[in-house]
Amino acid sequence: AEQIQKKEARREYRAIVYGNIAERAGIITGDIGRHPTDRKRMAIVRENGKHATTHFEVLERFSGYTFVACRLETGRTHQIRVHMTSIGHPLVGDAKYTSKKNPFAIAGQALHSLTLTLAHPRSGEEMAFTAPLPADIEEILCALRSGR
Repeated sequence: AEQIQKKEARREYRAIVYGNIAERAGIITGDIGRHPTDRKRMAIVRENGKHATTHFEVLERFSGYTFVACRLETGRTHQIRVHMTSIGHPLVGDAKYTSKKNPFAIAGQALHSLTLTLAHPRSGEEMAFTAPLPADIEEILCALRSGR
């Protein structure tokens, strides 16, 4: 937790978003706080928000969808969901942040925490933990790659 707070730990995610992101990569910055009218959601806000930065890189583009890598500098509640929505590319299956109909069989949003890299608290040795993409996200990618 201390390493995350000090921005020493690295966290990388994979997500499938609606639409085609034109840029190859980018940085999204915006203070995140409670949505002004829907207290169950977070939003980019002008007042009482906490600084948040998300780096993204396009991995693959499909007809109407983009597969992206996201790296967090900060760790705010719903950060990737809020930031990707703010640039017009909400996550597939994210009923909280988009009204777009989800054509895929997935429980929740197409977001996966791929890698966590941190220093061992005693030895200082760098440690990386990776979790493979879950089957439902792999199935979506397979369908998109085959043009379904």
